[in-house]
Amino acid sequence: MSMNETLNSQKPEILYSVKAGRGSTLRCKGWRQEAILRLLENNMENAEKPEELVIYGGIGKAARNWESYHAIVQSLKDLEEDETLVVQSGMPVAVFKTHKYAPTVVMATTNIMKPSWETFYDLQDKNLTIFAQYTAAPWEYIGTQGVIQGTFETLSAIARLHYEDSLVGKILLTAGAGGMGGNQTRAMAMHGGVGIVCDANIEIIRRRMNVGYIDVLAESLDEAIELAQEAARAKKSQGIAVVGNSADIFEEAYAKGFMPDILTSMTPAHDPISYLPAGYTPEEANELRRRDRDLYLVKARETMIRELRVTNEFFDKGVHAFEYGTSLRKECRDAGMPEEEAMKIPGFVAEYIRPLFCEGRGPFRWICLSGEASDLAKIDEMVLEKFKDDLLVTRWINLAKKHIPIEGLPARICYLGFGQRKEFALEINEMVKRGELAGPVAFSRDNLDSGSIVNPTFESEKMLDGGDLISDWPVLNGLLNAIGMCDLIALQANYSMGEAVHTGVTMIADGTDEATMRLSVCMTVDSGIGVVRHAQAGYQVAKDVANGKGNLTSEGIKIPLWWTPKATFGPEKTE
Repeated sequence: MSMNETLNSQKPEILYSVKAGRGSTLRCKGWRQEAILRLLENNMENAEKPEELVIYGGIGKAARNWESYHAIVQSLKDLEEDETLVVQSGMPVAVFKTHKYAPTVVMATTNIMKPSWETFYDLQDKNLTIFAQYTAAPWEYIGTQGVIQGTFETLSAIARLHYEDSLVGKILLTAGAGGMGGNQTRAMAMHGGVGIVCDANIEIIRRRMNVGYIDVLAESLDEAIELAQEAARAKKSQGIAVVGNSADIFEEAYAKGFMPDILTSMTPAHDPISYLPAGYTPEEANELRRRDRDLYLVKARETMIRELRVTNEFFDKGVHAFEYGTSLRKECRDAGMPEEEAMKIPGFVAEYIRPLFCEGRGPFRWICLSGEASDLAKIDEMVLEKFKDDLLVTRWINLAKKHIPIEGLPARICYLGFGQRKEFALEINEMVKRGELAGPVAFSRDNLDSGSIVNPTFESEKMLDGGDLISDWPVLNGLLNAIGMCDLIALQANYSMGEAVHTGVTMIADGTDEATMRLSVCMTVDSGIGVVRHAQAGYQVAKDVANGKGNLTSEGIKIPLWWTPKATFGPEKTE
């Protein structure tokens, strides 16, 4: 039986499924509560393993267990306008009487003292915590598209810096087709290029093919390379998958002398217990996890080191290789790889994305709670008109309309920046008020945003001021969003265990004057603190934005004191 016949014959058994609420009927006592409930359900509708409450990324969960999930749902249905639901690592622990301007939900997830993977697994086994991932625990996941513009803009930077602003005829070799990684071939195709992605789990490849992110499944790496080179010569875009472990496929490609133009991966190295060791099928890996977790971690880290070493070899040959936020370099370093070797390839934020963060741009997204695709289309048209002078925005929206399928509730991601987000959200609220949209709209963003995360081997790597380890900024982000009357605020600490602190936030446009007030504040402070962070680190673009001289908005930010490493201050002189 051929691989494609196998793909078509192996239909997965659906063990459990949740569909997000749609339409105008409320099950809760207000749209704010209903919106949060629908986002939780949308998480589950797009989940990788809904029967296990796992949304994406191996073990990123929406709730502690099914008892907690149903208690959360019931709590949201019963929640009054002046009450706040408190969630601790996926378990609802309290409902407090607060006031109608307070967040509907506050949560904290995976915040652990003296963290290590061993400590986390022990606490998880005791049913005391869950792994938050980024958007899984705070119910903000919108399917594979949630990270696709980040990939697209990363590839845009590579095109601009190395290929005269075009990836037509270029080939990307990558690994990992899961809930995040599955976007990579589509992002490359949107650039007119060719992507090859390997994944050891054919079920995961099937999911990406079903939503149109992968075009063809190759029988072997040889066939994948042949198809890719043929498409590249014809200057046609194509997404190609091949079944195989990342380390095995990368080593085989290198041994065959195949040099892609770009190389990266989105395998779950950030979560070693989800990273598939070479030589194991997914079923065999599951059995090894159950039987001997310590041995599994050893095998996984051995494979990680192989993946990174061959990636370094490609890099030395001139291939544009980088770590795409998987924590692969850190995990290999922690497993004993020498620092210089482990950290040889660059991380994608420091190398390609940080200039966008300086403008307060990042993976901002909106979700149409009505479930109507027509709402999404109307918003697309509004964005194209309102920001018609912003090439980054208009190029992306036009491509997304053509290439991005709807998964769950209609949603869109777009790198709107400081000032733009406020202007956009307020216009959406007016559209809801005028009855132009069939229902309210929720706003969130990836936790990997301008001012909402610290991770010294990823987002905050190589900051100009050396403040890679300073975690005050995401804490300030969370405090400001709570003050800003957001609808949900989440404080999390996970990703590469012990080295990431980040926040998730959700805001609702329901057409009310109250929403106008909330959005005016929240949309300003959420990305504004990111501008301040980068301005204080010394990035001139961020300073210009803070001073009201940026390209996106004339709205500035009051800065009481500009920090400089050479500044010294004595007591104020008095008469």
